[in-house]
Amino acid sequence: MKNLLSIEALTADEITSIVDLAVEMKAMRGRHTAHPLRHQCWALIFSKSSTRTRVSFEVGIRELGGDVMFLASSEIHLGRGEPIKDTARVMGRMLHGAVIRTFAQHDVEEFAQFSGIPTVNALTDDEHPCQILADLQTIREKLGSWEGKTITYVGDAACNVPRSWIWAASRLGFELRLAAPPAFQPDPALLATLGARNITVTDDLAAAADGADVLYTDVWVSMGREEEAAFRLAQLAKYQLSSELAAKAKPGALIMHCLPAYRGKEISEELFEAHAATIFDQAENRLHAQKAVLSLIAQA
Repeated sequence: MKNLLSIEALTADEITSIVDLAVEMKAMRGRHTAHPLRHQCWALIFSKSSTRTRVSFEVGIRELGGDVMFLASSEIHLGRGEPIKDTARVMGRMLHGAVIRTFAQHDVEEFAQFSGIPTVNALTDDEHPCQILADLQTIREKLGSWEGKTITYVGDAACNVPRSWIWAASRLGFELRLAAPPAFQPDPALLATLGARNITVTDDLAAAADGADVLYTDVWVSMGREEEAAFRLAQLAKYQLSSELAAKAKPGALIMHCLPAYRGKEISEELFEAHAATIFDQAENRLHAQKAVLSLIAQA
């Protein structure tokens, strides 16, 4: 694995190998004997701001022996009109790898193509692969496996996180239910292409939650969608994770949120606090899953 550009590009074996190593990385934190990024310098190139992504990658790269620099797109020519391929070809001669958090999936793929250095997608509008790998690690820790489990995603099911969940379900075979109003359901063409019987889309929130092993949500207004806030809040108001909805899931079901959370909107304050331990384990696992990705890339 030279790059991590999407869940779509991974096989089931690759996903499992990453999660296996992430579990090992977590258990061995502070006692690593190998530092695969020693004498390497990686760049974090962010067009979208972040707390968890930046901190987890900076810490992870340093714990693996590397150096890291943070580059906001507004501070380099990439943010002032220089073509991606030109920036990539320059950085490819100076850096050992890049982690990119931006809007267009094509920009990350083009950077990887023209830079020739390992490239990690830290979020685009199409996918959020690092988040889903950390989520799978969390499910492994809490439930033992994702095999035979039902994961229900509630809210805007047409954005990057549920799209990555769709690819993960198509690769790994667990049941995925996406509960969203019609305007926020994933592209039917994608689901038709996959032809996966283990993935269902519905606007029936109660049916989607019934007997689920995991209830999962994300913010309703993603970065770059602020002008749609009023419409989104009105459309999604009934699709909140609440204690009443959680009661329909399997006893002991996980409540997950990839953060930041807006209590009282996509999740109630009561439910969030009742499951805070899981949610913040999930956040911590970003560090371990990303260290696993970086280590596997370094060994490729």
